[in-house]
Amino acid sequence: MTDVQMSDSEPQPAAAPVAAAPAPAVLHHLKEIASVIEAGSLSKEVRWISRAVRLTVALRRRLAARDVSTFVAFALPASSDAYARLTSLVRKEDETEMDVDTAAPATQISIKHGLPEIEIYCYLLVIIFLIDQKKYDDAKACATASIARLKNLNRRTVDVLASRLYFYYSYVHELTNSLAEIRGSLLALHRMATLHRDELGQETLLNLLLRNYLHYNLYDQAEKLRSKAPRFEAHSNQQFCRYLFYLGKIRTIQLEYTDAKESLLQAARKAPITARGFRIQCNKWAIIVRLLLGEIPERTVFMQKGMKQALTPYFELTNAVRIGDLELFRAVADKFASTFSADRTRNLIVRLRHNVIRTGLRNISISYSRISLADIAKKLRLDSENPVADAESIVAKAIRDGAIDATIDHANSWMVSKETGDVYSTNEPQIAFNSRIAFCLNMHNEAVKAMRFPPNSHKEKESAEKRRERLQQEEELAKHMAEEDDDDF
Repeated sequence: MTDVQMSDSEPQPAAAPVAAAPAPAVLHHLKEIASVIEAGSLSKEVRWISRAVRLTVALRRRLAARDVSTFVAFALPASSDAYARLTSLVRKEDETEMDVDTAAPATQISIKHGLPEIEIYCYLLVIIFLIDQKKYDDAKACATASIARLKNLNRRTVDVLASRLYFYYSYVHELTNSLAEIRGSLLALHRMATLHRDELGQETLLNLLLRNYLHYNLYDQAEKLRSKAPRFEAHSNQQFCRYLFYLGKIRTIQLEYTDAKESLLQAARKAPITARGFRIQCNKWAIIVRLLLGEIPERTVFMQKGMKQALTPYFELTNAVRIGDLELFRAVADKFASTFSADRTRNLIVRLRHNVIRTGLRNISISYSRISLADIAKKLRLDSENPVADAESIVAKAIRDGAIDATIDHANSWMVSKETGDVYSTNEPQIAFNSRIAFCLNMHNEAVKAMRFPPNSHKEKESAEKRRERLQQEEELAKHMAEEDDDDF
């Protein structure tokens, strides 16, 4: 929002050269990006296209209408359909500023017209600009036109740009509350990406389809799609994190809490630090899943930097579950009902009521060697018509599930707790150590798989010039990685 206000305020001053001074640099950078895309297209090197996308992320907040419209005129032939469509969406603000922009760069850059990669990049640039300007209807029209153009292309150098277009195509429809309209189109695009062996497009479209289904609570359809979709190694860490998050949500609704916990925690751990909103959502769902499993999350989970305020409702909920106070649990659920509804976790919190009762019953069994069922109903604050009968059924179910080690004396309506033994004489410590060791080994294997190696490094020895070029590219990659992560999330 602040970016929009800043761009609107630029044409107001009378001194045009002062206000327009930063613009030529942006336009010059866009032309350099176009030359990078041209080099990647002619040499068929996908890494150059990826580099162009990262450079665009760095310029995103500085884009103005005059920069985008001038670049479109520079990159596309005036007789092309794409030029006519894109220039009609991006209005030119001031003709005098346009003259300053075109004359300012010291070095002239020329590119080859007619390359599909350049055309698709222009679509992507205009969509990003329109979304930042909150012109969602224009952005939707531009995204739809770009998808129609993509269906006629089958080039590996377009795949990186296409994956970004797929994302913004779905995103702009989500902003306009029309996700259901594009579900069939996304399925057709996923089928096309599968036939073209476009794995980056496949994982992007699979995540978009899962998000589409989950947006309308169609969990069964999402699971059917996920289970039947082709399997392959993840190409993008951001897409893999999203996939793990959606998988965790599906597993949670299907009562598979152990698998859901693993997926959600892995998604939160793999997500970049700059993706704070995504990590907050992962932690919210992971906290609920751990509570449903009977675990109590550590206090440090709620005190993470930048998350304390967002996780406050879940901290109070965890405290109520830990104490086993049903009345406090109801109060917290009512107090933060709007927050839980916005997070779509309200139905899961209803499931927690049984865990609260079981936790309270466990605390009672530890504190009392013998206690009447009427006192149990009073301490658990059961508000049913026959609390004693309900308390008896709750105790019986807890004993059957192994939550407490006790017996029921039906004649006297008592619960008799057995003496607690030494936990180190059981297999619990061994099970805990095995789970920790498996977690560490799994993390090590994933780290090894995620390492990046130069192509054909085992076949040929690189020269000193190639080594310098590779090191320069790695430095540029590290420089723009944080900006890319921030944009993706």
